[in-house]
Amino acid sequence: MFTIQRRKRKASIATASMSDIGFLLLIFIMLISLINQRHEEKIEYSEAKILEKTQEEKNLEIWIKKDGGIFVEGNQLSPENLELLIAGKIAEEPTARIHIIADRNTPYRYINDVVSVLQLLQHRVVSFVVKEELS
Repeated sequence: MFTIQRRKRKASIATASMSDIGFLLLIFIMLISLINQRHEEKIEYSEAKILEKTQEEKNLEIWIKKDGGIFVEGNQLSPENLELLIAGKIAEEPTARIHIIADRNTPYRYINDVVSVLQLLQHRVVSFVVKEELS
């Protein structure tokens, strides 16, 4: 009688391509994090009792610090440069909504500078961003 001897093979996982997959995932995550980057300024939000939700796309956020600094996408602007930027945004996207986000301790004269630019451009789709009051 013949006996057949079988060799036992150990299961193995090919790991040669794992570094390629890891590298591709790293690139993907880095690209996605750059796309969704939002430039925020550190401010203390005003509060409101009644809120209206607006769309997040197609808007221009203007941040006003309590010292009067005007920021758009992380860049500080003068009122003259702000006017040019808003005019360009409106020409590019006429339905764009302007979001004014000001520190709660910002003197009104700084907010009025931005509102005056919007009045000059006759742009009326403006939102003042506030924090919801917790009851």
